[in-house]
Amino acid sequence: MKIDNQMIQGIFAGELQEEDTGELIQMIAPDDEEDFQGDGLPEELPIVAVRNTVLFPGVLIPITVGRQKSIKVVKKAYKGDKMIGVLTQKNPKVDEPSAGDLYRIGTIAKIVKMLVLPDGNTTIIIQGKRRFEVKEFLSEDPYLLAQIQLLEENFPKRTSKEQKAIVQSIRDTANRIMSLNPEIPKEAQVALDNIEKPSFLVHFLSSNINVEANDKQHLLEMNDGIERATSLLEHMMKELQMLELKQEIQNKVHTDIDQQQRDYFLRQQMKVLQDELGEDGPEREVEELRLKGSKKDWPKKVDDHFNKELDKILRMNPMAAEYPIAMNYAELMVELPWAEYSKDDLNLKKAKRILDKDHFGLEKVKDRILEYLAVLKLKNDLKGPILCLYGPPGVGKTSLGKSIAKALGRQYVRMSLGGVHDEAEIRGHRKTYVGAMPGKVIQNIKKAKSSNPVFVLDEIDKVNSNFRGDPSSALLEVLDPEQNKEFTDNYLEVEYDLSKVLFIATANSLDTIQPALRDRMEIIEVTGYTLEEKVEIAKRHLIPKQKEEHGLKSSDVTFDKAAITKIIDAYTRESGVRNLERKIGSIIRSVAKSIALEEEYPKKVDSDYIEKVLGGEVFDKERYANNKVAGVVTGLAWTAVGGEILFIESSLSRGKGKLTLSGQLGDVMKESAMAALSYLKSKAEDYDIDHRTFEKYDLHIHVPAGAVPKDGPSAGITMLTAISSLFTQRKVKNRLAMTGEITLRGSVLPVGGIKEKILAARRAGIKDIILSKRNRKDILEINERYIKGLTIHYVETAEEVLNIALEQKKVSGALQFVVED
Repeated sequence: MKIDNQMIQGIFAGELQEEDTGELIQMIAPDDEEDFQGDGLPEELPIVAVRNTVLFPGVLIPITVGRQKSIKVVKKAYKGDKMIGVLTQKNPKVDEPSAGDLYRIGTIAKIVKMLVLPDGNTTIIIQGKRRFEVKEFLSEDPYLLAQIQLLEENFPKRTSKEQKAIVQSIRDTANRIMSLNPEIPKEAQVALDNIEKPSFLVHFLSSNINVEANDKQHLLEMNDGIERATSLLEHMMKELQMLELKQEIQNKVHTDIDQQQRDYFLRQQMKVLQDELGEDGPEREVEELRLKGSKKDWPKKVDDHFNKELDKILRMNPMAAEYPIAMNYAELMVELPWAEYSKDDLNLKKAKRILDKDHFGLEKVKDRILEYLAVLKLKNDLKGPILCLYGPPGVGKTSLGKSIAKALGRQYVRMSLGGVHDEAEIRGHRKTYVGAMPGKVIQNIKKAKSSNPVFVLDEIDKVNSNFRGDPSSALLEVLDPEQNKEFTDNYLEVEYDLSKVLFIATANSLDTIQPALRDRMEIIEVTGYTLEEKVEIAKRHLIPKQKEEHGLKSSDVTFDKAAITKIIDAYTRESGVRNLERKIGSIIRSVAKSIALEEEYPKKVDSDYIEKVLGGEVFDKERYANNKVAGVVTGLAWTAVGGEILFIESSLSRGKGKLTLSGQLGDVMKESAMAALSYLKSKAEDYDIDHRTFEKYDLHIHVPAGAVPKDGPSAGITMLTAISSLFTQRKVKNRLAMTGEITLRGSVLPVGGIKEKILAARRAGIKDIILSKRNRKDILEINERYIKGLTIHYVETAEEVLNIALEQKKVSGALQFVVED
């Protein structure tokens, strides 16, 4: 129960709200609610809906009215007999209650006073008169109007022993509640003693008891006065028990505070004893931290913040929960390498030797690192570049970071971002949280003991976001050269300079990287290794590494180039070399077992031994077939594990000009076929094709390996050549492959993955390749030894493609078209 000191006539402040009025005062009215007979009161009564309270007969309360319907009721009633019906809402959240939202039993109230406030709201003071029940709601507009029936108050006229006992128990319980609640003033006791009638006492306390509105409504709806008084007593006893429990807890806390004061005096005595004995206390630890801080070359505002934290620690109780948190924070600050940098090794030739030794290929990345070193050597002050190595798995993106650190002579740290979904992993937690710690960026800088390490952010494309925040957005500050000079960790609270850190991010896909984050990084594509590069990597790195890991000497077993090539071609299909290393490891383990068992084994690994250890060949490489059949053309495709050749097959059958596409083709590839067919139809006369042929024959285009999904525009000119060969029955040039997108106008557009496609063509025995003229730049980036023996034809139009691809000679057994009008 609560009391309002401004109106001491009330004892308990109820929660009367009609329009979010807050706490209002229940006031004692003359005990005349039983004298009110309702004579002259009309059977129809305007209704005011209230929420979070229930009005009882005899009780005087103020209400702030804000709803338009309620204001109309109040103003009309105030001008007339001042009588209204007050009903409680079932759901207080309903702003415009209808008849179904109200309880059926309420209290007739008389408006004692009405005040119009400056904000437009109207406040009325009403006095409950008598209970009533709604027989029927007559209307809801412009306000609620109900037909009512008065309810009798069934309090016994003659006082019985039972009634006396209940009333006295209610008074005693109310007195005990007031004695335990310091918010209720002493004058409330006098006001309560002045209530003589048991009925009004029950109504008054029912109105003010600290229970939910539906419980109060239940009390109002009880017709039997003794039953209502008994139920009221039960509610009051529950409140009394809560107050007693609250007092017990407060007494216990007070005892704990006394214990803390006692502990404080004992600690002060211990401090004096420690000083006498020369032992270290908390003050000595703080002074040691202050001395370490004075030697740090950090900004003045960081120094001021650090010393302020130390002063705060000195004022703390060493036994307090905050003390170790504050000490850990201060220790972190002095352990961070503020303005401490590794000296870069600016010998470019040495750096190039290290990079070439550790990684074969990857020329773009190596050149970029050497460029950075060259500028650093000339300028001696350069912000660290933020690189993103993007490419398929297993090509050495992550291990390259370690080689770069070795070449530069810097510390190396790696942070895996795969599966990270909490922003605090990057920026840290605020110190106020239990178990708070700095983010991984600051933790790794502390571990590196240098402010300019090579920092690898591994798998940056696999960062997740959820209700805990978006880590990729937190990385925006870390990876922005204009912002990371003043990087702020939530735990550290002061700015830390990350501008000298060389950040290297790795990713398998750019699609899942936030655009703003991608914009901050210098993207370097790391393509898959060619067959030749894989052979060299196996000879230089993988085989020696596996021999060392399995305890073999260099002379115990050797691999020739043919054996390595067989493992790559027949047992792996990948852009990187992870599976290749596993297969080589299997062979090395087999040799190790033979040596341990003193069994015979081949000193030089050959094809037979590979098949014995690894089993039959797992993968079949596509080989060029022949050009004896019309409508079959060799195309070039890019996959995540390298380039492949694929065949576009087409056939004709008598029909109605229907086009069928098969081989699990994507939408873009299907559209390429349609564009190629439309172009050929428009140029039919140029190639001596009867236009009626298109209407009399059904065309079927199929791309083998039907279980493998295929998509992309690069098969456009291949499909055009296939259907042109089919409709003209002309031979396709021997050992020819092609790739390029075609438009309806016959233009040939450039496509991607040229390096992988060229290498796939070379492996398949292709001699001539047709490419878009705009792909010439991609060829220039390929090592000359990989395109040796290939003739590349650069074209701009579909006409050029067909002139190169189709021979004048027709295939043997050429199809004779039958076209009838």
